[in-house]
Amino acid sequence: MLSFTAKAVIGLAAIGLAGVGAWSWATAWAPSAERYPLQGIDLPENPRAIEWGSVRAAGADFAYLVATSGADRRDSSFEANWAALPQAGLRRGAVHLYSLCQDATAQANAFNTVVPRAADALPAAVDVDYRADCAARPDQAALARDVARFVERVEAHTGKPVLLRLSRALEGDYAVSASVQRPIWAIGNAFSPGYAARPWRMWRASDLRRIDGVEGPVNWNVVAP
Repeated sequence: MLSFTAKAVIGLAAIGLAGVGAWSWATAWAPSAERYPLQGIDLPENPRAIEWGSVRAAGADFAYLVATSGADRRDSSFEANWAALPQAGLRRGAVHLYSLCQDATAQANAFNTVVPRAADALPAAVDVDYRADCAARPDQAALARDVARFVERVEAHTGKPVLLRLSRALEGDYAVSASVQRPIWAIGNAFSPGYAARPWRMWRASDLRRIDGVEGPVNWNVVAP
């Protein structure tokens, strides 16, 4: 008969194996390609070097890159990655990280200066979220007005509707999607998110997935069919 200590060790080992299995599943999981034929990644600000051919081989159809943050920060890797994506067979889109502390028109002008107007580009995206370097909390009407102004100036440059990438926390406080009528890019690991005023057009379904060509986990996204 096993001693209490032996039973405890076996129990802990089983828990450990279950944890390893769950982690392996999480890092390999992506939504069904049959249900969501268009899938791709988005990169954080200042990413490490990417092997785009391997990303394409992993099933990505597109990639979104951070171009600018606020009115005064440009991502140094944007230009090289922007040029490399078509060569790897991937469609490309640009993201602006919106600052609650800076003027919306100045932010749009910064984005338009960095991101070229390209016929093959996907709609630009603006990421509206709380950030560690900004403590400002504008009132709801002011934020909706400013985001709308940003969107209009960027659309005049790109010629395409802007995607609103809204965090659950900020959207819960400000309901930006109810005021700014643009396609929604929502965020939620594994479970389809429903926190915006309208159904999402793109969903970041995982920030845990690991694929060849990228060091560390990637943000994996799907487009609504």
